[in-house]
Amino acid sequence: MDNGLTLSVTRSLCRLFWLHGFAPVCEVRLAHGRRADVMGVNARGEIWLAEVKVSRADLVGDRKWGDYRDWCDAFLWAVPEALAPLLQQPAFAPADAGLVVADGHAAALVRQPALRRLAPARRKAATLALARTAAERVHRLADPGFEGFGAW
Repeated sequence: MDNGLTLSVTRSLCRLFWLHGFAPVCEVRLAHGRRADVMGVNARGEIWLAEVKVSRADLVGDRKWGDYRDWCDAFLWAVPEALAPLLQQPAFAPADAGLVVADGHAAALVRQPALRRLAPARRKAATLALARTAAERVHRLADPGFEGFGAW
């Protein structure tokens, strides 16, 4: 996998989230143990979750992405332009999943995601995971000695 390309697609995806009113957080660990590549929450509390894929092998080999759908109001794929045609295949839920095509500078929402409202308890758990991840990262930046306090 190309880490430089992954970072570029992720950066562009986060910019797109922000422009759509979502505060993005990368690599959020969810209660079921999976890690969301990018999650964002907007002022209404809606949660978008995106899976970033930069290689054909990673995309077609990923069988866990369906586990994310229950943790967001909208699920999206974020890929470089070369992979976008693959996301039209039924296996990638084109009627349900949004599609973002991204490069290192910008991203385009080329297919809107279907909205499926989270149940209140799941929304709370997802929102807390996102908020705690973001707060911990801010604290680590502000306090270089924070690592010595361990995890909770």
